Amino acid sequence: MGVHSNLSPSSSSLAVLLITLTTLQLLGAESKTFWGDIEALKELKNALDPTSVSPGSCISSWDFKLDPCDNLFSDRFTCGFRCDLVDSATSRVTELSLDQAGYSGSLSSISWNLPYLQTLDLSNNFFSGSIPDSLSNLTRLTRLGLSGNSFSGSIPASIGSLSNLEELYLDSNGLHGAIPPSLNRLASLKRLELQGNQLSGELPELGSLQNLFYLDASNNAISGQIPLTLPSSLLQISMRNNRLQGTVPENIKHLGFLQVLDLSHNQLGGSVPSYLFEHPSLQQLTLSFNQFSSVQPPVSLGIQSELIALDLSNNQLKGLLPSFLPMMPKLSALTLENNKFMGMIPTQYAFKVALPGSGVSAFERLLLGGNYLFGPIPGPLLVLKPGSANVGLADNCLYRCPRVFFFCQGGDQKSLSECRSFGPIIP
Repeated sequence: MGVHSNLSPSSSSLAVLLITLTTLQLLGAESKTFWGDIEALKELKNALDPTSVSPGSCISSWDFKLDPCDNLFSDRFTCGFRCDLVDSATSRVTELSLDQAGYSGSLSSISWNLPYLQTLDLSNNFFSGSIPDSLSNLTRLTRLGLSGNSFSGSIPASIGSLSNLEELYLDSNGLHGAIPPSLNRLASLKRLELQGNQLSGELPELGSLQNLFYLDASNNAISGQIPLTLPSSLLQISMRNNRLQGTVPENIKHLGFLQVLDLSHNQLGGSVPSYLFEHPSLQQLTLSFNQFSSVQPPVSLGIQSELIALDLSNNQLKGLLPSFLPMMPKLSALTLENNKFMGMIPTQYAFKVALPGSGVSAFERLLLGGNYLFGPIPGPLLVLKPGSANVGLADNCLYRCPRVFFFCQGGDQKSLSECRSFGPIIP
């Protein structure tokens, strides 16, 4: 008994055609790069100095006779970008991260018409000229890395329109002028690196950046005072080697997550405020090479401090060594060199090096050289062996500090006349 089909010849042919088309779509569905993205990649390659495109570099392999996304990681498009499917047949460039191959050229002629781009990283090459306003076309951008190039001019205010930006790296270039206040609109920003430029003017208010955890604007020419409003989310602030004046603002104590604060090599003065020694999370405080003249002792005597490392060297600090510093339980690195401290070295300092109490971190580094400390060397230090701790007492007014003791090496004690000229400090 035969099996009879209910399909007419015309219906059968239609079914075969549909199956064939579906099979072809499944087998031959190549993800074509959107034409506009191809043009943008061509613009970038054409903007480079051809002599800077060395054999073996990512861009040297870009051959636009072939489709970029279809041939990514082949010998024609080895590296430099990433593609993602946005529909069943179209790929868009979502990441452009060039290798550190010494590329040079200007970005100003590029339209940056890559609306799906999330990461642009051109770091550690030799790009020059200004940072173009056209980068504001990259509306989905979350990471912009231009570090370690030769960009000049000012930071364009238009960067403030990149509302999805989470990481901004403009460090180690030749940028100058003021930091644009428009950066305060980057509400998603988590990391801001501007160090190693020639930026000037005052640091703008950044209080709206409530996701910012890392701020580095070191090695510039930023002047004025530290802003009164800073993001409460900050974990690290580095502003060393600028021209900041005034003192450390009280709002620092409200930054409840702050762990690292480096304001060294500025023109800050007055008293080192007590709230820095009672901060609930601060672990590393560097205020060296400023003009501070005194240290305010905290009411709690620092026993609740989280500080691990404190550097107050190369200031104008006077008076006796602060008695509360050895009482800070986690402090293990203390640098007070090259100030104008006088008096005897408190025994508590020596005990924290040689015989710290239970649950208290020892001084692994205690640098007191370059002051006007006098009197004998505290007994607990005399039993220290070289390598047990980094202790420095050179260039003081100590009675008998022979170089047989490692902590007396590195320089002679001051002359008797210099010590007496400073004040009545020698018995």
